[in-house]
Amino acid sequence: MKASLPYKYITSVKNGKQYVVFDFKDKVGKRKRKWVSTGLPEKCTKKSLNEAVEEIVAEFAEQWNNNQVVLSINRKNDSDAESDENIIVNKELNSFFSDWLTAIKANSARTTFQCYKRNAERFVKYMAVHYPDVTLADLNHTHIQAYLNHKMDEGVKGSTVKQYYLALHSAFAYAVKMEMLTQHPMDKMSVPRADRHEAVFYNVDELNELFEVFKGHKLELIVHIAAYYGLRRCEILGLKWDSIDFKKGTITIERKVVSDYDESGQPKLFVETRLKTNSTRRTLPLIPHIRDMLLEKKDMDKHHKKLCGKDYITEFEGFVCCDPYGKLISPNT
Repeated sequence: MKASLPYKYITSVKNGKQYVVFDFKDKVGKRKRKWVSTGLPEKCTKKSLNEAVEEIVAEFAEQWNNNQVVLSINRKNDSDAESDENIIVNKELNSFFSDWLTAIKANSARTTFQCYKRNAERFVKYMAVHYPDVTLADLNHTHIQAYLNHKMDEGVKGSTVKQYYLALHSAFAYAVKMEMLTQHPMDKMSVPRADRHEAVFYNVDELNELFEVFKGHKLELIVHIAAYYGLRRCEILGLKWDSIDFKKGTITIERKVVSDYDESGQPKLFVETRLKTNSTRRTLPLIPHIRDMLLEKKDMDKHHKKLCGKDYITEFEGFVCCDPYGKLISPNT
């Protein structure tokens, strides 16, 4: 607990998710507790958790210093949501973004949808604090620019602010299409400049050292495939044996595995055939070194399945990147 502040906070885990829990007293002296989701699973890196906590605490501090009521987004059927007395978000904006998310969900990749959802929640919370009475029709580029500037002032990277911009642009384009707005409020804005990414690659000696470290580890094959092909982790985990043609010497990237939460809030792995772009679905030559490792893995899978018998997990049978018990390795590993 942080005792030097007029409120206290800790990190806690509920239903497999990381939360920041604030403890404070309202204006009449009644003790309150606010749970704020970091959007991270229970097993996450310390760095990502610290960054999320810092952002949430900074936002809470701003609300506190401005004598604002603590806010949250109203999530239907969410057992982790706060009591309604703390929810004072703009109902019209909240309803609009909820309708937009419902409309795009069927045609959006799971990771894209979750990103849009988080960005919408952040924007609605910001508007509730700074422009509580603004309606959808009143929204203009100055409100949105103020929000993006606010995020930049918080130290958010340009590439992340660009994601906020694109999510909001998509939402308001939907509003124009549905004739909720006559004009797009972001027409006068420019896309924020993203930070230029300078890729750094391992050299031969570093790769050999990496291979030595993972020798015999359950991630050994994954590390080698990543090093030789440069695939995304979700693409590697999405590999199935029917994607590999040992006779023709090819390996096809055609599905991915992502980690998310099911309707009950429990962490779950989802297999998707919708990849990032059309060019992402591709067939590559099967490198002899990887071919040998795959054949060895295939034999070991048969051996482990025989040893485990009825206890062997068959939910992800046919996938390459399973552990000795048949469990598919998670992207968060």
